[in-house]
Amino acid sequence: MQPIRTSGTLDVSKKFSRFARVALIAVVVASGATAAGADEYRLGVMDKLRVRVAEWQTAQGAVRDWSAVSGEYTIGASGSISLPFVGDLPASGKTTTEVAAEIGIQMQKLFGLRDRPSASVEMAQYRPVYLTGEVETPGEYPYVPKMTVLKAVSLGGGLRRAESGGRFVRDYIVASGESAVQVAERNRLLIRRARLQAEIGKRNKIELPRELNNVEGVDKLLADEVALMESRGTRQERQLAALADLKSLLQSEIESLGKKSETQARQLELVKEDREKVDSLAEKGLALSQRKLALEQRVADVQTSLLDIDTNALKAKQDYNKATQDETNLRNDWDEQLAQELQNTESELDTLSLKVGTNRDLMAEALLQSAEAARLEDQKSEANITYSIIRDKDGKPTEIAANENTEVLPGDVIKVSAALAMR
Repeated sequence: MQPIRTSGTLDVSKKFSRFARVALIAVVVASGATAAGADEYRLGVMDKLRVRVAEWQTAQGAVRDWSAVSGEYTIGASGSISLPFVGDLPASGKTTTEVAAEIGIQMQKLFGLRDRPSASVEMAQYRPVYLTGEVETPGEYPYVPKMTVLKAVSLGGGLRRAESGGRFVRDYIVASGESAVQVAERNRLLIRRARLQAEIGKRNKIELPRELNNVEGVDKLLADEVALMESRGTRQERQLAALADLKSLLQSEIESLGKKSETQARQLELVKEDREKVDSLAEKGLALSQRKLALEQRVADVQTSLLDIDTNALKAKQDYNKATQDETNLRNDWDEQLAQELQNTESELDTLSLKVGTNRDLMAEALLQSAEAARLEDQKSEANITYSIIRDKDGKPTEIAANENTEVLPGDVIKVSAALAMR
């Protein structure tokens, strides 16, 4: 096995030496990333490891790849892996980092190397997990990181189903679950319908439907709908109050403009009277044309002011009419929205009633066809499924209580038990 050598001047060799060390470290780190992340995982029989070994030779300034040693190895029944040159190396109960360090030490001793080889060990394949008990297909299954009891059971086809009557038990459980969800949704819709009817009838209180008397959790549903009704009512009242304030301001403006118009009309009459007097004097030669011209200008100014006032009054009346129309539209839109929501709620209630009836028919059929389904009905609960994990601790098998979300380790035996055995 020939080492990789450098060429060139001594300075270039030193630079390569430095960069080669960095490259070697990068290779080892990249290859051993999984091992570093699994330092806490203890290896066991049937774990498969991927080993890579490289050596930095200081004297030659080169990297030697120990390809003869590198490869994949499975931990045997003795708890060891067998490497070329090194021989059997204990691995069970150790971490990948510890095994990697031991490989480097053993190779340095074996070959009398000046520089200790750098070994990286990572998991190539974990030892399998085992399923037993009430699963469809018990047996051995490959382990994957972050595996839970539920994932493992799903690999085995899920819980075991009975060969006779199992379909009816399954139908009963499915129909019972769906019915419970649908009944809860129906209760919510019944409360919503009562709230909409109260809003349409301009009532401040929601009457609890007779169907919901003594129903568990109805108080919270009612409180939610009361809060929603109060919030919607407050919003509408604010909008109507804003329009009422706007109408009040416009009405005040109209009245003010009306008074100004009356004042300007009286002034116009007075000015016209003065103009007529001046015209009479002018005919007799007793009035100056300049005074006559001033009165004419005064008449024109008053008429212009009166026209502006009438225009502003007309605009204010138009705005007032628009605010009145907006108020009417707001009430109509609100009534239309309530009617539409009530119609949609009634439609949803009808659909749910049909679904609830269908599921109850399925449950009734299952009760007639399966004793196990009848037992479920009597117990008012689903089959009692329990999980446990049998795991080696200090060389001794230990049974640990588990649930669907319990994380599984390589080599675990997952035991599934059911109060109703589906055979």
